[in-house]
Amino acid sequence: MKSIGIIGGLGPEATVDYYKEIISQINTLNGDGSLNYPEIIVYSVNMATFIGRLEKKDYTGAAGYIVECISKLELAGADFAVISANTPHLFFDEIREKVTIPLISIVEACKTRAKQTGQKRCGLFGTKFTMNASFFSDVFGRDNIEVISPDSDDINRINELLFTELEIGIFKESTQTELLGIVQKMIDKHGIDSLILGCTEFPIMFTEEKYLGIPFLNTTRIHVDEMVKKSMSS
Repeated sequence: MKSIGIIGGLGPEATVDYYKEIISQINTLNGDGSLNYPEIIVYSVNMATFIGRLEKKDYTGAAGYIVECISKLELAGADFAVISANTPHLFFDEIREKVTIPLISIVEACKTRAKQTGQKRCGLFGTKFTMNASFFSDVFGRDNIEVISPDSDDINRINELLFTELEIGIFKESTQTELLGIVQKMIDKHGIDSLILGCTEFPIMFTEEKYLGIPFLNTTRIHVDEMVKKSMSS
C-alpha cells in the first residue's frame, strides 16, 4: 500500500477522526483481524500560525506554511498527501503547484460525491474563511452545482462556535440544536437540498447521514474514501 501523508492539527480533533476513519475503512475492506494497515505519516501543524496569517490577510505566508509542511511529509516518505481541513483549500491550486507529491483535494472529492448523489443546491458550513470564499462554489460550479453560504450573522456565529468549542474538543447538544436551526433557515430561505460539512470538526458532531430530511456531506469520510483508494491502488 502507498504511504499516506496527512497535514493535521487544523484542528487536532479532526486529525484524530481522520486516523480512526482510515483504520475503520481498512478493517472493513480487509476483514476483522487484519493487521495490514497503510503507513500513515501525520504532520500536525501549528493552527495558531496558520489562522494568524489568515487573520492578517497574509495569504502568501499561509499557503507557504502548508507547502513547507507537505514537503516535510514527502521527506518522511509519504507517497501522496492530504490536508485534513477545508480552510487551507483556499490555496489548494497554488499549494499543489509548489509540491512534488500528489495531493487529494477534499473539495474535489466532495463535489464528485455531490454529483453522484444528484445534489444541486448545497448549503455550506465551515470557518468564516471558507464560507466567505468562493473555492467551494468554483469547484462545484464546474458541474452546475450551486453552493450557498449562510447569512452573514449566521456565518459569524458558526465561526464563533467552531473556534470556542468544536476546534478545542467541546461538542454540546445545545450547539448542535442551534446549528440545525441555521440549516433549517437555509432550507426555508434558499431551498438547499444538502449541507456540506465544510469543516472537518462538524462530522464529529453530525454523525448521521441525514438531518432535517437532507443529506449532510461528511467531508472527512468522503476524503478518506479517496485516500484509501489511492493507498491501495497499484
